[in-house]
Amino acid sequence: MIKEMSYIGHVKAVALLGLPLVGGHLAQFAIGLTDSVMLGWYGVEALAAVTLASSYFFVLFLTGAGFGWAVMPMVAAASAAGDETSARRATRMGLWLSLLYAAAVLPLLWWSGPILRALGQQPEVAADAAQYLRVACWGMGPALLVMVLKSYLAALERTQIVLWITVLAALANGLANYALIFGHWGMPALGLRGAALASVITQGISFLAVVLYVELVLPEQELFRRFWRPDWEMFARVFRLGLPIGITSLTEVSLFAASAVMMGWLGTVPLAAHGIALQVASATFMLHLGLSNAATVRAGNAFGRGDRAHMARGAVVVTAMSLCLALLASAVFLLAPEVLIGLFLDPADPERAQIMAIGSALLAVAALFQLVDGGQVVALGLLRGVQDTTMPMVIAALSYWAVGLPSSYLLGFVWGMGGIGIWLGLVAGLACAAALLMLRFWRRGLALV
Repeated sequence: MIKEMSYIGHVKAVALLGLPLVGGHLAQFAIGLTDSVMLGWYGVEALAAVTLASSYFFVLFLTGAGFGWAVMPMVAAASAAGDETSARRATRMGLWLSLLYAAAVLPLLWWSGPILRALGQQPEVAADAAQYLRVACWGMGPALLVMVLKSYLAALERTQIVLWITVLAALANGLANYALIFGHWGMPALGLRGAALASVITQGISFLAVVLYVELVLPEQELFRRFWRPDWEMFARVFRLGLPIGITSLTEVSLFAASAVMMGWLGTVPLAAHGIALQVASATFMLHLGLSNAATVRAGNAFGRGDRAHMARGAVVVTAMSLCLALLASAVFLLAPEVLIGLFLDPADPERAQIMAIGSALLAVAALFQLVDGGQVVALGLLRGVQDTTMPMVIAALSYWAVGLPSSYLLGFVWGMGGIGIWLGLVAGLACAAALLMLRFWRRGLALV
C-alpha cells in the first residue's frame, strides 16, 4: 500500500508540475501553427516556403536553446540544495551564452537563400523562405533569452506563469498574423514577411513579460543585478552542460529538417503536405516535451538531494504517462486524419485533395513514431536531470544521422517509397534513440545519484 501511494503521489506531482509546462509548450507550438494555418489560407506556395524556413530557423534555434535547457537541471539541483547563489549564477551565464549564440548565427539567417538553393530546393521556394528569414532572424535573440528564463522559472516550479506568458504570446501572434499577413485593421498585406514580423513582435512581448515577472515577483532573487559582470567559472559550466544538449537537439531537428529538404525534392505539394502532417505530429510531441521538462526538474531535485529511490519511481511514472498519451494520439491520427489536415487548407484550394491524400498517409506513419518519439524525449529529460549530457549527444547523433537519415533516403528514393519512405526513416531513427537513451538512464543515470 505504501508503494502504491508513492506512485500515486508521483503521478500527482508530475501532473501538477507538468501540465502547465505541457500547456506552455502547446501555446508555444500554437505560434508556429498559426503561421502555417494562415499562410495555408494565403497560398500553397507560401505554406511550402514557411515550412522550409521554419525548419531552417529551428535547427539553429534549438541548437542555441541547449544553454537554456542546461539552466533547468542546474537551477533545480541548486534549489534542492538551498544554493540560491548558484541558481542565479547559472541563469545569468545562460543568458550570456544565448546572446552570444544569437549574434553568431545571424549571418546564417540573413544569407539563407544561397544555402537553401545549395540544398536542392526550388529557387522560388528558397527565395520566399529567405525573405521570411531576413525578418524572422531578429527574433532569435529574444526567443533564446525567453527559453533561459522559462527554464529558470520551471526549475523553481513556477510553471503557471510560464504557461500564462506563453498563452499571451500565442494570442499576440495570432492577432499580429491576422493583421500583417492579410492586411486587416489598416495594416499592409505583407504575406510571408508579415508572418515573420508577427513572430518577432511576439518574441519581444514574451521577453518583456517574463523579465517583468522576475523583477516584480521575485525581486529577492536579484537575477539581473550586475548582469554585465562576467562569471567565467559558471560560464564554462553552463557551456559544458549546454553544448551537448544543443548538439543533441541539433541532431534530432536536423533529421526533421533534412526530411523537409527531401520532401522538397518531391515537389511543392508533397512539401506542403509534409509541413501540415509534421505540425499535427508536433502538437502531440509538445505533450511529451512538457513531461520531459517535469522529469528534468524532478530528477534534478532528487539529484540535488541524493535521493535515488525517489528518482527511480518518478522515472517509471513519467514514462508510463508518456506512453498513455502516445497511444491516445496514435488513435486520433488513424481515425481522423482528414479532419486534422483540413484545418490547414482553404476548401477552394485546387490542390486540396492531393495534399489531403498525402498528408493522411503521412499521419498514419506519424502514429507509429508517437511511442518512440515520446520515449526518447522523456529519457533525455531524465538524463538531463542528473546532468548527463555528453553520451546522450553521441547516442542521438548515431541514431539520427547514422540510422534515421540514411533510412529516410534509402526508403524514400532508392526503394521508391517517396514521402512514406522518408517518414519511415524518421521512425527508425527515433526508435533507435529511444531504446539506447532509456537503457542509458536505467544503467548509468541512476548510478550518478
